[in-house]
Amino acid sequence: MKLATFSKGAGHRLGVVLSEEQLLDVELAERAIDGFLPGQPVGSMLEYLAAGDASHQRLQRLVEAARQQPQVLADACVDTASVRLEAPIPRPGKIICVGHNYREHILEMKREIPEYPVLFAKFAHTVRGSGDVIPLPPVTQKLDYEAEFAFVIGRTAKDVPPEEALRYVGGYTIANDVSARDLQRRTIQWMQGKNLDGSLPLGPYLVTPDEVPNPHDLDVTLTVNGDVRQRANTGTLVFNVNFLVAYISQILTLEPGDVILTGTPGGVGDAMNPPQYLKDGDVVEITIDKLGTLTNRVQAV
Repeated sequence: MKLATFSKGAGHRLGVVLSEEQLLDVELAERAIDGFLPGQPVGSMLEYLAAGDASHQRLQRLVEAARQQPQVLADACVDTASVRLEAPIPRPGKIICVGHNYREHILEMKREIPEYPVLFAKFAHTVRGSGDVIPLPPVTQKLDYEAEFAFVIGRTAKDVPPEEALRYVGGYTIANDVSARDLQRRTIQWMQGKNLDGSLPLGPYLVTPDEVPNPHDLDVTLTVNGDVRQRANTGTLVFNVNFLVAYISQILTLEPGDVILTGTPGGVGDAMNPPQYLKDGDVVEITIDKLGTLTNRVQAV
């Protein structure tokens, strides 16, 4: 399934993507189907993840039941054009990013292949959805894009063996690790260059693992105003999803809703000759196989 967090008026709602044009509002569908399964309704993406396999099966049955009742579809479906798509996880508990994880990007940044993953954090205030603007504040003159394949933890994970790691993934999504290169290089720590307001578009959906049987064979493409800047395949990750779940869970406990970004491929604007940084009005699109397209426009603030 493809799941979306959306808003129409106040509050966030959970939807199942039926097509590019329609979402099934989970709460409305549960109310509309008489005698639907007893149990705890799934009201948000975090509730979905926390409930594990039971919630996945519940939503599958909900969609099946709704498709068999045209009136339910009429009452519980919403047009995607009439709502705002939020980030799938609007306020992640932890956002863990991996730097230097594609060989071509490591080489273009003139670094060596790392022995261990380079980890850093972004915070929840950076998160935005597909369609939201990427703010370009006056504090930076070197705002850059980074297309990233991201996964979301679905079960509490501690000291997970690599061969079991994918069982702890609740879904996959697309991220843009927007980076202020001038701020990033002010010190040896990257935090200030990685945590500008609105510098982490996520989405448009959370795609469940049953639709992504092999997360290590997905094409990743980023364009700026239609021009291809980044193109790679997740099969060339230095540290793959299995390794990252196992490695990070040795250091800290991963919890449902935590988001992990796996790194960016070569082609960032900072490494071009001459460098090509984001400017007011630029449209950045990231497409990843099976996950959809994340679209955001840059806006000077």
